[in-house]
Amino acid sequence: NNATNDNNSHASLLPPTLTAYLDELEEWLFSIDAEEANKTAVLEKVSTTLERSNDMCRDYYTAVRQDTEAKEREMEEEAKKAQLERSAANGQDGDENDDHDNRRLPKKRRLEIVLKNKAEANELFAGGNYKFAAARYTKALSHCAKFVDLNPDDLVEVNAVKLSLNLNLALAYMKLENMDQALRVCNDAIALDDKSTKALYRRASVYYEKKNWEKASEDAKKAASLVAPAEDKAVKKLLDRIEAQQKRQKQKEKKMAQKMFG
Repeated sequence: NNATNDNNSHASLLPPTLTAYLDELEEWLFSIDAEEANKTAVLEKVSTTLERSNDMCRDYYTAVRQDTEAKEREMEEEAKKAQLERSAANGQDGDENDDHDNRRLPKKRRLEIVLKNKAEANELFAGGNYKFAAARYTKALSHCAKFVDLNPDDLVEVNAVKLSLNLNLALAYMKLENMDQALRVCNDAIALDDKSTKALYRRASVYYEKKNWEKASEDAKKAASLVAPAEDKAVKKLLDRIEAQQKRQKQKEKKMAQKMFG
């Protein structure tokens, strides 16, 4: 049960009879009855299985849905705060702790504020406070939008900091199991550097969690082509996991097609 793996905190809500029921379904899948079943019988079996499993796991699915909705509300609030910081471009005054800090600070001073927020976010992340770490990374990124009069070398330096912040923020969102936000931030990172091995690896990991094996494979293969041989252990491990899932999916599709269409 994939939902069980992703939401272990609610595993206690799953009925004790679920394992036996899944074993029963697996036995039927490889039985003579399944082999001889026609399309109508298979569809009927699928419908009955979905109805019964949804009924058995109703409390579990409700708890998971409530968790997801709560996390989405939290992320929306953080996104709104970040948007206010980015859009407050009408000359409002404030100090470095003010969300509406739009002073034309020298690059060195603005960078100090960015790195201070990043350091605080890293500390929060290391302590397992992923929600607050994400908010702090977001604030650091909002300050990155407030640099002025950057020369080409300055721009390269700032973009490198932004890339690092996006990668860290994506990981924080992954820890919070908010893969949609993680994907958005990975896309921002890759827009800054489409040859960043870390960004490609991270997005491949997000696609893996979203069960989009094809896109996960594309990013992981691109990352593998860019990474040094001595550093490709993690990328190779992810590729192996993706390929195993793709193989498993093809086997399922083939078996189902055989049952439905003979």
